[in-house]
This record gives sequence, structure tokens and C-alpha cells, in this order.
Amino acid sequence: MKLRLLVLYLLFCLAGIVKAQQVQPFQQGDRVVFTGNSITDGGHYHSYIWLYYLTHYPDRRITIFNAGIGGDVAQQIFDRLDSDVFSHKPTVMTLTFGMNDTGYQNLKGDKADSVYNAKVAASLKSFALIETKLKAHPEVKKIMISSSPYDETSKIKITPLVKKNAAILRIADEQQKAAARNNWRYVDFNGGLTQVSLHEQQRDSLFTFNNADRIHPANDGQMVMAYVFLKAQGLAGKKVAEVVINAAAKKVEHAENCITSRPDISSAIIKFNYLANSLPYPTDTIASGFGRPQRAQSAALKLIPFTDEFNQETLQIKGLKPNQYALKIDDKAIGIYSGADLGRGINLASIKTTPQYQQALAVMHINDERWEIERHLREYYWIHYSILKPKGLLFNDGDATVDSLQKYAKKDFFVAATLPTYRKARFKSVRKAWQQEMDLLINQMYQMNKPVVHRFEIALIK
Repeated sequence: MKLRLLVLYLLFCLAGIVKAQQVQPFQQGDRVVFTGNSITDGGHYHSYIWLYYLTHYPDRRITIFNAGIGGDVAQQIFDRLDSDVFSHKPTVMTLTFGMNDTGYQNLKGDKADSVYNAKVAASLKSFALIETKLKAHPEVKKIMISSSPYDETSKIKITPLVKKNAAILRIADEQQKAAARNNWRYVDFNGGLTQVSLHEQQRDSLFTFNNADRIHPANDGQMVMAYVFLKAQGLAGKKVAEVVINAAAKKVEHAENCITSRPDISSAIIKFNYLANSLPYPTDTIASGFGRPQRAQSAALKLIPFTDEFNQETLQIKGLKPNQYALKIDDKAIGIYSGADLGRGINLASIKTTPQYQQALAVMHINDERWEIERHLREYYWIHYSILKPKGLLFNDGDATVDSLQKYAKKDFFVAATLPTYRKARFKSVRKAWQQEMDLLINQMYQMNKPVVHRFEIALIK
């Protein structure tokens, strides 16, 4: 496993996918709007990024907004920039598009090239309008993000659309050029996911992040996207905490990103108080996400060196006897380790039963609840921007609009699936209540994420 992750790490580096300090980390008070299509709308990568900041920088309060609309192309994104992006008064915004812009035609040869050329040209014409609009907001930091890839290489049953990802990359190249000429930033989701996919497909030809449709990354893919983004922000190597104890010298030699106090160190038992500045990063083990088969966020940890680079809470005790030792935190049994294991150091962040991991897990679940409520609002806005706006009914929530949607739902599966949410969300009081609930959950996240003092005990087992 270590070798596999090392190979993937080298692939990331050699491809130039992630560059340290390319993107400034989010700062206190930042309001970050992630703008895109369904991969943003129904995806978790932005919530996974927020969870990193919640756990690793618990006193750095930020707010993250989902501004994805399923099915959007660049022109549609341009049309809603004022009402759906800048209305949040962002200090930072991201932009990803290209999957829908390149279409879903199954063509070959010169005809495919001709169609893709036309679609890319139309997308870039709209992107030029977006660029002009973004330049009119110098107060907002911009981050261009390449679209996640269309997976043409997996051997799953659905026939791939040949050359589609190459067309997506042509759009991404223009995003990168725009970032360079405007002093914006750029993050490469396409290259990151592609590198891992190609590596995994060497051993399993059916591997894909994108499930059966080749389009939408499941939660493991969304976690890889979060990893690429955090890596681009130069945050790799920031430890949760590290404690090094010299048992023979009876002292704490080193404490990084934490405070230790009341040490009581002997050859048979070691006790100390521990207050970290951060929490470990928890990952969801429940399979969910776009399509079937679904995969859990935690599955990504086998594919990327996230734990090694972003989630190290190390306890190292030198000079112990070659015996077994029982670790307790707050009188709770955590595990039994050899003196050699403790001498090398153990990563507490990978132990799900520690009190600090359990605390982080509660923060994760609150963040998930917030995400679910936000999804209700995004479904409401999808109905408006994708279905009602072309009919001249943007933000018209009258009874006649409901009747029109009910008729439309008979021939459109997506409208039919979203209509129950719309029936509730069309009432301003319901949307206000959802927003208030999200605000409450955000406040709760920033109360629950504060590390507390724990009492460690490492005792020789006789």
C-alpha cells in the first residue's frame, strides 16, 4: 500500500498537477463560492474541503457556498453570476465547467472533430463573457478549476464518447491561460483524477471514479478532488499534532501544534495532558454518491496519500522496553502497542475510537446535515435556472408555475424527481427556515470543532 501511494504521489508531482502555494489558503472570514455544473451541485468536494478547515483550523471561520447547477454550460453560468454567485458577497470564487459544454454525441472521425470544434468554440465565447464579468469584481479572488474528466478508458459496459475528454481539456487549457493573464489561480481536477484512474485501471480495467455514466465522480472521486485542491493550497505536511516523549529521560522532547502538561513519566507508566490545536480529519465510510455502484469517501484513502500528507497526529515514545503497552485516553482503552511500535510512532488520526476522532466525526455529520439542506435549495434553483428561466418564469413561484411544472414533469424525469422539493421551496418562508437551519448548523460546527484537553496514559502490561 505504501508503495502504491508513493507511485501515485510521484505521478501527481511529475504531471505538475499540484504546485505548493499556487492557491492561497482560505483566511478568517472568507466567503467561498464554488461555481459549476452538476458535479459541483450534487458533489461533496467543497464540503470535504470545508471539513478540512473545520478540523485543522478550528478558529479560522470561513463559509462555503455551493453554486452548482446540474446541466449548466458556460453561457448558463454567465447568466446567473450576479444572482447566484456574487449575491453571496464572496471573497473567493471558483469556476469549473466543460462537461456539458462538450456535449454527449457519439460520433467518430472528422464529424466528431467538427462537432467538438463547434461546441468548444461556443463554450469559449461564453467564457470570454465570464472573464469580462469576473474582471469587474477585483475584490474577489478567482480560482479556475478544470472539469473533472469524462472517463473514456474504463472498460465498463457503457460505450464511451470518444475524444470527449480531449475537448474538455481544450476548455481547461483556456481556463489556465485566463488565470495566467489575470493573475487568478488554477487547479487541475481533470489531471488529478485521470492520473489515479489510469494507474488503477492497469490492475482493474473496470475501475472508474465516475460510476456507470462516466461523468459524475462518486464520493471517493470527490475526495480526490478535495485532495488536489488542498494540495494546491500548499497545505500538505500541516500536522494535526505531534508529541515525542523520551521515557528514559522522563521528559517531553517535542510538542508540535499542541500543548502538553502535567507529565508523569516512569518506566512503567506515562501520563500527560494533551491539548491539540487541531482535530483529526474524519472520513465517511458509508457508500454514497452519484450513480451505482456507490463508494464511500474513505475508499479514496487507498488511492491517494492523504493520510500521510494531511492527517498525521503522531505519538512517539522513545526508550521503552520491548514489551506491550496499553494506551488510554480519558480512561478509555484505545489499543495495545509494542514498545517498538511506540518508538517508531503511531498515528492517532487513523484510530477512529479516540475521543478527538469521535469529536471530529460529530463535526463531519453536522456538516453533512448542512450539505443536505443546501441541496434542497440547489434543487429549487435548478428548477428556476434550468427550466423556468428559458420560459420567462425565473423566480415566479405562483400556482400557474406549479401547474406548468407538473405537466412538464410527465416528460422530464429530472423535473419529476425535483418537483416535490420545489413544492416546498417555492414558499419564501420555507427557504428562509432552511437558511436559518443551515446558519444554526454552521454555528454548531464552529462550537463543536474546538479541541479540548485529554489525559493520556500509556501503561506497561505486566
